[in-house]
Amino acid sequence: MSSLFKDLYNPEFYEKLSNILMQTLARFDANAFTRLIFSDQFDGYELKQRMSHTAQVLHQFMPSEFEHASLKLIEIVENLQAAGISEGSVEFMFLPQYIELFGIDDFDHSMTAFEQVTQFTSAEFAVRPFLIKYPQAMLQQMQAWTKHQHPRVRRLASEGSRPRLPWAMALPSFKQDPQPLLNIINALYQDSDEVVRRSVANNLNDIAKDNTDFVLQFATTHLGENKNTDRLIKHACRTLLKQGNGEVLALFGLGSDELEVSNLVVNTPQVTIGDKLDFSFEIVNVKNESRVIRIEYGLYYLKKNGELARKVFKISERDIAVNELQRISRKQSFKVITTRVFYPGEHQLSIIINGREFSKESFMLLK
Repeated sequence: MSSLFKDLYNPEFYEKLSNILMQTLARFDANAFTRLIFSDQFDGYELKQRMSHTAQVLHQFMPSEFEHASLKLIEIVENLQAAGISEGSVEFMFLPQYIELFGIDDFDHSMTAFEQVTQFTSAEFAVRPFLIKYPQAMLQQMQAWTKHQHPRVRRLASEGSRPRLPWAMALPSFKQDPQPLLNIINALYQDSDEVVRRSVANNLNDIAKDNTDFVLQFATTHLGENKNTDRLIKHACRTLLKQGNGEVLALFGLGSDELEVSNLVVNTPQVTIGDKLDFSFEIVNVKNESRVIRIEYGLYYLKKNGELARKVFKISERDIAVNELQRISRKQSFKVITTRVFYPGEHQLSIIINGREFSKESFMLLK
């Protein structure tokens, strides 16, 4: 079986889908559908291209008016569920994308379809063009969804409005001013469903990248209300913690005074691309009381232009007793990945405790 993510869209998937479409669409032709899906270009399509392609091909068998097509989308979902078919990953996200592609000029019927379809497959990517085209109406709809009985609909209100949702179009107006999102966040941050609460944390973490004070205000106001909210706030502040933001560190009691870091040893001073950097170091708490420490390390990657750019990796948060010495060992992979290009040359490693950068050492990355 292929390990490529795009191969979620494979002959077996389309055969299963065709069986459902035959039940749902009176003029569906399985042979024609298969022929159109597996066009000459199909093998070269990546995941999102195959997703969009599937929605485009489906459109050829759907009612031309979106009002009627939206009802068929809901019926497709109902038939999938009746057949005991559930989403294993993201393969059915072509259904909300259908709404994005063909319902953008029909707000009311699109909202009805989103509300039903998102209970089966996630629709946070597809709602974003609606937030841009219908900002006020869409915010009102999302605020109404925060009160929906189904957690996936409530999650859509938060996840779909994230200013910087990964792999999706950004929402520039919320990057500039997140205040319109506050009603959604306030309605959901104490939600009974953990997945919904985690989405709120992700939304706040997105906001923190452009509007630190907004998130600091939220955190200061609500920290200590209960354990669930404290976890949400900690997750919402993860970027600020990695940045060593002093106000956030103080909020969580993560002071860096009276800590000592020593014996940073790079056990692999030369690392070949594809191998691992091996290093160790020691931490001592010289304060006269036990405390919590947040242990991270920074990798200064060599860029194409010869400059170094730091990326922070978290090791753990843990208690450390008075005068306790802790020895830490770690390995960092330089396995080739699609999201980062490695450039041979001198790199640097630093140790970060409670947001403060301590020891730093260099190592060479080789081809």
